[in-house]
Amino acid sequence: MDPRQLQELQAFIRLCQEQPTVLHSPELRFFTKWVESLGGVIPPAHDTASAKETTKEESVKEESAEEPKKPTEPESEESDLEIDNDGVIEPDKEEPQEMGDENVEVTDEMIDQANEKKMEAISALEEGDLQKSINLFTEAIKLNPRLAILYAKRASVYVKLQKPNAAIRDCDRAIDINPDSAQPYKWRGKAHRLLGHWEEAAHDLAMACKLDYDEDASSMLKEVQPRAQKIAEHRRKYERKREEKEIQERMERSEKGAREEHEKAQREEEARRQAGGAQFGGFPGGFPGGMGGMPGMGGMPGMGGMPGMGGMPGLNEILSNPEVLAAMQDPEVMAAFQDVAQNPANLSKYQNNPKIMNLISKLSSSFGRQG
Repeated sequence: MDPRQLQELQAFIRLCQEQPTVLHSPELRFFTKWVESLGGVIPPAHDTASAKETTKEESVKEESAEEPKKPTEPESEESDLEIDNDGVIEPDKEEPQEMGDENVEVTDEMIDQANEKKMEAISALEEGDLQKSINLFTEAIKLNPRLAILYAKRASVYVKLQKPNAAIRDCDRAIDINPDSAQPYKWRGKAHRLLGHWEEAAHDLAMACKLDYDEDASSMLKEVQPRAQKIAEHRRKYERKREEKEIQERMERSEKGAREEHEKAQREEEARRQAGGAQFGGFPGGFPGGMGGMPGMGGMPGMGGMPGMGGMPGLNEILSNPEVLAAMQDPEVMAAFQDVAQNPANLSKYQNNPKIMNLISKLSSSFGRQG
C-alpha cells in the first residue's frame, strides 16, 4: 500500500478518535456502513452542537490567521448525488454470530451429524421457522466449520430475516473457504442491496452469475447496476474536479514562486547597481585618504590628496578609457584601489594580482603622459 495513503488513513483514524461526531457526517455514510457491516458500533451523536461550535471557533481563528481564500466547491462526493434508495433498511447491530472453530479436527461422525443438522435447518426454513433454521445451521457449522455451503445457507436465512450484516459475515467466511462458490456472492450481493451498498451489490451479483448463472441473482443485478454506475460516474466526476483543483493550486503556487524569484532578482540587481554607483560615483571630496606618492606610479606628481580630482590633466582621458571603466566596475578591483588610495604602501599586497596591477599600470601610463 502507498505509504502516503497509510499516513492519510492514520490521520483520519486519529481524527475519528478525537472527534467521534465527525462519523455522523453525510460524507462518511459509506464508511460507517462498512464499519457496521463488520459488527462495529458508531458512537451516538451527542454534544453535536457544542462540538460544532468548537469547530466553528477554531475555523474562525484559522481563517483570521490566513489570507482570504476563494470559495471552493463542496468536497462531498454525495453532495449532488441522488440515488433511489427504495428498499434500503437500517443495518443490524447485533453481536456477531458463532462461526465455529476452524482448527477443530473434524471426524467422519461429525460430518454426518453436520449433514443431518443441515437437512433439519432446510426443513425449518421451508416451514418458515427462520430462527430455528438459524440455530440448526449454527449447530452444523460447529460440527463442520470448514464447509462453505453451511455459511452460505445460513446467510440466506439472515437475508430473509433482514439482517444483512450478519449475512455478509457468513458470506465472507464462505468465500474465504471456497472463493469459487457462487452462492456466497449471491447472498452477499443481496445483503449489500438491503444496505444500499449499490456498487458492492453489483460486484457480488455479477460474480455470482459469472461463477454459476442464477436467474434470481441476474434479476437483482439488473436492478442495482444502474445505481452502481451512477455512483461510479459521480465519483469520476468528483475525482476530475479534485484533480483540476490540485493542478490549479500547483499552478498558482508555481506562479507565486516565479513572481517572488523575479522580484528577488530585481531587488538584488538594484542593490548591485546602487553599490556599483557608490563605488564609482565620483568619490566626492577626492579618493579617500588621497593617493600621495603611490609607489610604482612615479609619473604621477602632486597626487597627495587629489581633492575632487577637479582639473587634473588627463582625467577625462582616464575616465573615457573603456578598459579602465570596466575594471572600476569590478568590486575586487575597486576595493584594492581604495585600499591603496588610503595607504599607498599596501600596493605591495597586490603585486601578484594581474587585475589590480593592470589598472594601476594604465593609470600610471596615462598620468605619465601628462607629465
